[in-house]
Amino acid sequence: MKTTFKIIFLILTSLVIQSCKDNNKEEDAEKVTKDVSNNLNISILLDLSDRISPTKFPNPTMEYYLRDVGYINSVAEAFSYHISTKKVRQANDKIQLFFDPPPFNPEINKISKDLKIEINNKNVSKELTTKTKTTYANSPLKIYQLAIRDNNYVGSDTWKFFKNKINDYCVEDNYRNILVILTDGYIYFQNSKMKEENQTSYLTPEVIRSSNLNKSNWSEIMTNQKYGFIPANDDLSNIEILVLGINPDQKNPYEEDVIKAYWSHWFETMKVKRYEIRVSELPSNMDKVIKDFIKKE
Repeated sequence: MKTTFKIIFLILTSLVIQSCKDNNKEEDAEKVTKDVSNNLNISILLDLSDRISPTKFPNPTMEYYLRDVGYINSVAEAFSYHISTKKVRQANDKIQLFFDPPPFNPEINKISKDLKIEINNKNVSKELTTKTKTTYANSPLKIYQLAIRDNNYVGSDTWKFFKNKINDYCVEDNYRNILVILTDGYIYFQNSKMKEENQTSYLTPEVIRSSNLNKSNWSEIMTNQKYGFIPANDDLSNIEILVLGINPDQKNPYEEDVIKAYWSHWFETMKVKRYEIRVSELPSNMDKVIKDFIKKE
């Protein structure tokens, strides 16, 4: 009788322990599922137009291309820190860099391929995280130096990137998708130059002046005349966008406001989930802004 009781007790105890293990597994699986939104998919879009030329647009405080390099370094540091805060089984994050159109220099394109990095639970390590941060601290500078040396600035086809590529390149399910755009705020590419009434696929200082948006009533004119970018996408509700480096023509005191209004209206029309637009500042001043944007969902 005592033996039978012991057997029954052992069976019941075993069942309880197994049940607890199963519950723990379910809880762990639930945690992983909830953490899916904590998977970062960061894309960086470079504008390699003549805005980066130290000859055409010199800046004695700090050249604009060096500011870009500093911004990219802050992005990479935020990405690496994010990975360091996750458990190994939760690692599932990506960072990559694009330009449109691609430069003619094959060396630049090779470097950009090396900047396409995925860190997951199979390859995550402190060494890879450190290597990612180091690669993004050094390789973008080489890209800018090569582009400046080539002195063949083809412009930036940002509008068409949003039309044809952003969904395929920068948006993935089960990720927090972030696009960082480095630009002076002006868009121009000859092969994508379109106009529909007062909406365009491009924006230049000349467009702003000819539209009379260099006056104190620029907002009223812009609203009444329906100036802005032609929408390039129907639904970007699964991506957050940080625009850095806006560099307005100083001859127009309202230029910065107009540029920001163009981009803001464009993003809102395309249903961008969240965005910020920042003027060109020293990287040391922008570091916290960049890291806070990536940290905060």
